[in-house]
Amino acid sequence: MQHAVIEQMSGKMEGAVEALKRELSKIRTGRASTALLDGVRVEAYGSVVPLQQAASITIPESRMIVIQPWDPQMSSAIERAILKSDIGLTPSSDGKLIRLAIPALTEERRRDLGKQVKKVAEEYRVAVRNARRDAIESFKKQKKDKTISEDELFRLQENAQKQTDEFVRKIDDVSANKEKEIMEI
Repeated sequence: MQHAVIEQMSGKMEGAVEALKRELSKIRTGRASTALLDGVRVEAYGSVVPLQQAASITIPESRMIVIQPWDPQMSSAIERAILKSDIGLTPSSDGKLIRLAIPALTEERRRDLGKQVKKVAEEYRVAVRNARRDAIESFKKQKKDKTISEDELFRLQENAQKQTDEFVRKIDDVSANKEKEIMEI
């Protein structure tokens, strides 16, 4: 029973770290990344598909993303999708290729993005702590039902706290790396 609770807690914590990584990959830094385009959906042949299914995406330089549609007639639809996606980039097209130039971030924008990273990281720290709280409540219920001893409860709580500390440290590392990436000129 305790193993299932610990597994569930670990799964929630691991999920929080992975979700944080996905969330932070969407925050634009001064560097080009294909992750910026993950949320872009293109209307192609009557259905809406992710941009990655409609074109090849490459990064030839640190501040340039090049999109080559599989079908050249899709260029205008891809441009519209990028403009609608609210990623703050304006596409330029020559008919075959679409280029996205990543502008350098201003100091003020860097600070705003740093604050945003801290806010998002705190949300995921709270998610990790909530997973710990749920596990500890489950352990206390088992103690009350007399399925585990006082010593076992203490050991399980200590284990839950150690895991929480480990995952909070991972979240701190991920967010610190993203902040460092944002602050680079």
